Amino acid sequence: MAEADRDMQPAGTLAPDENEPKGIKEVAKMLGVTHRTLRFYEDNGLISPTRVSSTRIYSKREIGRMQLILRGKRLGFTLREISEFLDLYEADPHHREQMELLLKQVRAKLGELRAQKAALEETMRELKQIEQEAKDRIAEAKAK
Repeated sequence: MAEADRDMQPAGTLAPDENEPKGIKEVAKMLGVTHRTLRFYEDNGLISPTRVSSTRIYSKREIGRMQLILRGKRLGFTLREISEFLDLYEADPHHREQMELLLKQVRAKLGELRAQKAALEETMRELKQIEQEAKDRIAEAKAK
């Protein structure tokens, strides 16, 4: 597995017995999500479990894709961005385009987070100033 692929995967790898196909209940428990979450990503075309009758069967590949999806969501990427990343993974056997897109997305997300951090710090400064002014006025009122 390429180093960059490992960077997008959550900690932990599949144990040998986890190479066996699994049902929705088992996969949901393993990933810490609901059945509805799995169906949502299936409905949006991000995963494609095999169907045997009405039963969904998840391969190691689908479970890996879900791990990438969940990590992408935790990092704040949109479904569209995650979908583009997964599509490139399938299309580019050397994963160069995938890594270039990942790098671009990560840099953009870092920029967004820096801007949000600056805005939060400014809001906190303003609130601290208001807090101090309120405390000063209370102290003045008590002194009278």
